[in-house]
Amino acid sequence: MHALVTGAAGFLGTRLIETLLSGPVDLPDIIRVAAVDLTPCPVRDARVVCLTGSIVDRSFVRSIVEADVDVIFHLAAVLSGQAEADFDAGMQVNVDGSRGLLDGCRRLRKAPRFVFASTVAVFGGALPRVVPEDIALRPETSYGAEKAIVELLVSEYTRRGFIDGISCRLATVAIRPGLPSSALSSFVSGIIREPFAGLESVCPVPLDTPLWISSPSAVTHNLVHAARVPAAALDNRRALNLPGLSVTPAEMLESLERIGGPATRSRVRYELDRRVMAVVCGWPGALDATRALALGFNGDPDFDAVLHQFMQERRRSP
Repeated sequence: MHALVTGAAGFLGTRLIETLLSGPVDLPDIIRVAAVDLTPCPVRDARVVCLTGSIVDRSFVRSIVEADVDVIFHLAAVLSGQAEADFDAGMQVNVDGSRGLLDGCRRLRKAPRFVFASTVAVFGGALPRVVPEDIALRPETSYGAEKAIVELLVSEYTRRGFIDGISCRLATVAIRPGLPSSALSSFVSGIIREPFAGLESVCPVPLDTPLWISSPSAVTHNLVHAARVPAAALDNRRALNLPGLSVTPAEMLESLERIGGPATRSRVRYELDRRVMAVVCGWPGALDATRALALGFNGDPDFDAVLHQFMQERRRSP
């Protein structure tokens, strides 16, 4: 199988490529992965070909979408904080870049499976406690609007036979290792990651705010699984609410204290940030993922399991 991954040098892109190379069940063996990003992918494997450039560059995009590609994982994006701060950058990458990639597929003789990493930010306005898939999209951020536009494009390009698309509405990924990202939800990982590193962290939203999260391993599994879901099973409904875990910062900090101890918990302070609240508190705290679960996607059992996974990976890292 020939795969193309955009955002390949990022945290999720790197994990996804490593998982693909490991030989997931029910997927053909990987022959080649085109790893696309602004910087080289850190995965070292003879099957990985690093292609550095911007998806905003149409000539670059035309050069990377090759005739034998079987599946495209489109993860590259300007994240929520940067998209809100720089409207042009968000539109250019998240909308124009995505459309350029979709147009690159139009000239192919065979429609590739196109896995698009969407977001819970496509939802907004007055929402029920658990948000169904078919509720009207009313994004209240530039990032959410951009992702909603591409969801529609994925559906339309699929209808026209240019791609075999699926839009995966991902939960906030937690707990991410490394440095904070430009996402306004970055604190969700930060209030766990930093205390374990002996650093202070700030929770900028009310402690009872419901958050829809998913561990890195669950998200990676679900992106891979999106490549093997039969088109007939999607029934022309190409946008999916993926499974997640509904948890509040208070519950996360209880888990932090239970597993890390009171001293670790004491490194988190509570300080409201109206800019972060205006965005994150408008996102749904739970999605109805019944259809995704029936299609074989999965989630995390509880936040303790997510935290244990983070600690195990932290111990293995150099």
